[in-house]
Amino acid sequence: MTPIDVRLAIRRGEWSGSTAGAAPGFAQANLIVVERDWADEFRRFCLVNAGPCPLLDVTEPGSPHPPRVAPDADLRTDLPGYRIHEGGTMRQVTDLRSVWREDHVAFLLGCSFSFEHALVAAGIPMRHIDLGRTVPMFVTNRACVPSGRLRGPLVVTMRPVPASSVDLVREVCRRYPGAHGEPVHVGDPSALGITDTDRPSFGDAVPIAAGEVPAFWACGVTPQVVLRESGCPWFASHEPGQMFVSDAEETLAPLASA
Repeated sequence: MTPIDVRLAIRRGEWSGSTAGAAPGFAQANLIVVERDWADEFRRFCLVNAGPCPLLDVTEPGSPHPPRVAPDADLRTDLPGYRIHEGGTMRQVTDLRSVWREDHVAFLLGCSFSFEHALVAAGIPMRHIDLGRTVPMFVTNRACVPSGRLRGPLVVTMRPVPASSVDLVREVCRRYPGAHGEPVHVGDPSALGITDTDRPSFGDAVPIAAGEVPAFWACGVTPQVVLRESGCPWFASHEPGQMFVSDAEETLAPLASA
């Protein structure tokens, strides 16, 4: 399926759940929508935390159309699932049309789903895709670089990889700076404060087989945790694992300046 096919299927309610493996070759993205009062601050946070928050696109206030990566798309309807965070609570919705306002600014952040097919092509299995699960995500003990009101922990995704292929994994992922790049850690989960890989903070657990090691990538769910912990009164996001599928090539470089 092309990115447009995927987005139209989502818009029509014909696609639900994870977008892992959808439209290979095209960049997938995490979504954050904030009120205009938080937009400049959030953009600066992304620029100083490009690992978890590689900034691919930003909309004009009130516009749901991402000008750089898919100008014909509608960010209110073209993701399988959304979360609305308000006053310390969270609710899940299937679109944002009823809550969208003229002061909303949307941000698209690169996603590690973008490089998964390249890993598969290199002979690295993606177990969560094979099992039909959402990639496991963990809140870590590492802090992001604070910016203004925004501060909080790094979130990572985990994929088991053959211990003999770690250098290959790093080499492949290094080509995708707009999709978190290479792993931030490989091996002992406790180095990131993770005590049990069978109990992810988000997503689904996946088994680690003999001869494999867990590899951890910076994750675009990070800003959801950071915005919540920083007291942002209202923001919207994608449902973890249910991403925006863009028209841009998966190797798209992130925006580098304000």
